[in-house]
Amino acid sequence: MGKTIIGTFPDRRAVELAVEHLVQDYGVARSDIFIEPAGGANSAGEAPAGADAESGHADTEVSADGAAYAGALLVSVDMNEDEEEAVFAAFRDAGAQAVRSR
Repeated sequence: MGKTIIGTFPDRRAVELAVEHLVQDYGVARSDIFIEPAGGANSAGEAPAGADAESGHADTEVSADGAAYAGALLVSVDMNEDEEEAVFAAFRDAGAQAVRSR
């Protein structure tokens, strides 16, 4: 029987690390991993940054810091029962603030 594990992460860096561990180290299919904001405070930023901005044009400011993100993110994994420990381990290793199953 399938199960869903949900981890709460403080930032995108931690989410990307968790997804990388799940896919590369534990063989979880990328199509079984879902990322979403934990609340309404998440944003892709208010100004273009990095590859989103045209560089070399007058009046175009490009930030090396990238877009600002706020709020926690959720990563959920639809998995088989035998993958549960791998998902919990990947979430813990990546810095999940909380992990739960449903």
